[in-house]
Amino acid sequence: MPDRPEIVCICGSLRFAEEMNSANRELTLAGVIVVAPAAFPFSPEDDQKAALAALHLRKIDLADRVLVVNPGGYIGETTTREIAYARACGKPVSFTDGQNR
Repeated sequence: MPDRPEIVCICGSLRFAEEMNSANRELTLAGVIVVAPAAFPFSPEDDQKAALAALHLRKIDLADRVLVVNPGGYIGETTTREIAYARACGKPVSFTDGQNR
Protein backbone atom coordinates (compact mmCIF):
# COMPACT_ATOMS: atom_id res chain seq x y z
CA MET A 1 0.00 0.00 0.00
CA PRO A 2 1.49 3.39 -0.95
CA ASP A 3 2.33 5.91 1.73
CA ARG A 4 -0.24 8.60 2.40
CA PRO A 5 0.37 12.16 3.48
CA GLU A 6 0.45 12.93 7.18
CA ILE A 7 -2.90 14.03 8.65
CA VAL A 8 -2.81 16.88 11.19
CA CYS A 9 -5.75 18.10 13.23
CA ILE A 10 -5.62 21.76 14.19
CA CYS A 11 -7.07 22.66 17.59
CA GLY A 12 -7.42 26.02 19.28
CA SER A 13 -9.74 28.84 20.13
CA LEU A 14 -11.75 30.23 17.22
CA ARG A 15 -10.59 33.69 18.35
CA PHE A 16 -7.39 32.63 16.56
CA ALA A 17 -9.13 31.79 13.27
CA GLU A 18 -6.60 33.83 11.27
CA GLU A 19 -3.68 32.02 12.89
CA MET A 20 -5.36 28.64 12.34
CA ASN A 21 -5.91 29.51 8.67
CA SER A 22 -2.23 30.41 8.40
CA ALA A 23 -1.17 27.09 9.96
CA ASN A 24 -3.60 25.26 7.67
CA ARG A 25 -2.13 27.00 4.61
CA GLU A 26 1.48 26.26 5.62
CA LEU A 27 0.78 22.60 6.38
CA THR A 28 -1.28 22.08 3.23
CA LEU A 29 1.42 23.63 1.04
CA ALA A 30 3.90 21.25 2.72
CA GLY A 31 1.80 18.29 1.54
CA VAL A 32 -0.06 17.60 4.80
CA ILE A 33 -3.76 16.74 4.98
CA VAL A 34 -5.30 19.18 7.46
CA VAL A 35 -8.51 18.82 9.45
CA ALA A 36 -9.55 21.86 11.43
CA PRO A 37 -12.38 23.27 13.53
CA ALA A 38 -15.50 24.40 11.72
CA ALA A 39 -15.78 28.18 11.67
CA PHE A 40 -18.96 29.96 10.68
CA PRO A 41 -19.91 33.62 10.25
CA PHE A 42 -22.61 33.10 12.89
CA SER A 43 -22.75 31.70 16.40
CA PRO A 44 -24.13 28.14 16.43
CA GLU A 45 -26.93 27.17 18.81
CA ASP A 46 -25.96 25.25 21.97
CA ASP A 47 -27.00 21.87 20.54
CA GLN A 48 -25.00 22.63 17.39
CA LYS A 49 -21.97 23.57 19.50
CA ALA A 50 -22.16 20.20 21.27
CA ALA A 51 -22.43 18.36 17.96
CA LEU A 52 -19.49 20.32 16.52
CA ALA A 53 -17.38 19.56 19.60
CA ALA A 54 -18.10 15.83 19.23
CA LEU A 55 -17.32 16.01 15.51
CA HIS A 56 -13.98 17.66 16.25
CA LEU A 57 -13.03 14.70 18.46
CA ARG A 58 -13.69 12.45 15.47
CA LYS A 59 -11.31 14.66 13.47
CA ILE A 60 -8.67 14.03 16.13
CA ASP A 61 -9.35 10.29 15.71
CA LEU A 62 -8.50 10.62 12.00
CA ALA A 63 -5.28 12.56 12.60
CA ASP A 64 -1.74 11.31 12.99
CA ARG A 65 -0.99 14.24 15.27
CA VAL A 66 -2.53 17.42 16.71
CA LEU A 67 -1.29 20.98 16.33
CA VAL A 68 -2.59 23.42 18.93
CA VAL A 69 -2.66 27.02 17.72
CA ASN A 70 -2.13 29.01 20.91
CA PRO A 71 -0.72 32.50 20.39
CA GLY A 72 0.54 33.97 23.63
CA GLY A 73 0.15 30.55 25.26
CA TYR A 74 -3.66 30.80 25.47
CA ILE A 75 -5.43 27.46 25.77
CA GLY A 76 -9.12 27.53 26.65
CA GLU A 77 -11.33 24.94 28.28
CA THR A 78 -12.47 23.24 25.07
CA THR A 79 -8.95 23.04 23.67
CA THR A 80 -7.73 21.63 27.00
CA ARG A 81 -10.30 18.83 26.66
CA GLU A 82 -9.22 18.20 23.07
CA ILE A 83 -5.57 17.97 24.13
CA ALA A 84 -6.46 15.48 26.88
CA TYR A 85 -8.52 13.44 24.40
CA ALA A 86 -5.71 13.41 21.82
CA ARG A 87 -3.15 12.31 24.41
CA ALA A 88 -5.50 9.61 25.73
CA CYS A 89 -5.69 8.33 22.14
CA GLY A 90 -1.88 8.33 21.87
CA LYS A 91 -1.71 11.24 19.42
CA PRO A 92 1.36 13.48 19.56
CA VAL A 93 0.44 17.08 20.44
CA SER A 94 2.50 20.14 19.53
CA PHE A 95 1.93 23.84 20.10
CA THR A 96 2.54 26.83 17.83
CA ASP A 97 4.00 28.88 20.64
CA GLY A 98 6.34 26.06 21.62
CA GLN A 99 4.74 25.29 24.96
CA ASN A 100 4.21 21.68 25.88
CA ARG A 101 1.38 21.36 28.38
